[in-house]
Amino acid sequence: MTERPSGLPEGAWPWFNDFCRGLGTVVARTPYRLHLHRQERIPRTGAVVMVANHTAFLDGPVLFCVLGRRSVFLVKHEQFQGPLGRFLRRLGQLPVRRGAPDRTPLLTAVRLLRDGGLVGVFPEGTRGTGEVVKAANGAAWLARSGGALVLPVACRGFRRPEGSGRRFRPRVDVLFGTPFALPPGKGKAALTEATEVIRGHLAELVAELDVMRAGYPGNAEQQEGDSA
Repeated sequence: MTERPSGLPEGAWPWFNDFCRGLGTVVARTPYRLHLHRQERIPRTGAVVMVANHTAFLDGPVLFCVLGRRSVFLVKHEQFQGPLGRFLRRLGQLPVRRGAPDRTPLLTAVRLLRDGGLVGVFPEGTRGTGEVVKAANGAAWLARSGGALVLPVACRGFRRPEGSGRRFRPRVDVLFGTPFALPPGKGKAALTEATEVIRGHLAELVAELDVMRAGYPGNAEQQEGDSA
């Protein structure tokens, strides 16, 4: 009998991925007042490339926990050292070297997508303000190669406002956008166009979340920190 795809790369422990997601969903609500918006938009099955803005270290782990299904994130290679590296591999995450010609993790991600998995990418590449003013081509290439929908996700509240002290349970908002398919096309120009489509959708979703958060009482300081 053929084994059903787990949605994870070889060497990962599916039970461990499930356990850590369940535990993490509870733990994430301890340091943050976590508010999730439009979770019903997350496809429960099928190939999905999740793209999110990146403002702090913890937005990746929290998203991993709240997606409600197994997921594989592309994580910078420097994190895969020592015990943390073994933990990430058993969890099913993929190390990537930015700027290096190593296609192995990307091809693994494509295989997982073709098996109906979910792959998480931060198209800005590095942590910043999260305004999504630029994006790399990786997410578009993965979605095209894996035949996947793109799920945009906006996060606000993880980043501490500059000059502020330690915060007690800050409000964090995660807004899930509507999944969409990329326009057809081949070649470098079409890939660049698809990347801009992703960037545009994600930037619009971040702006929508900022408007939502601006209406929350007592959230002015948090808004200032997110926009810094």
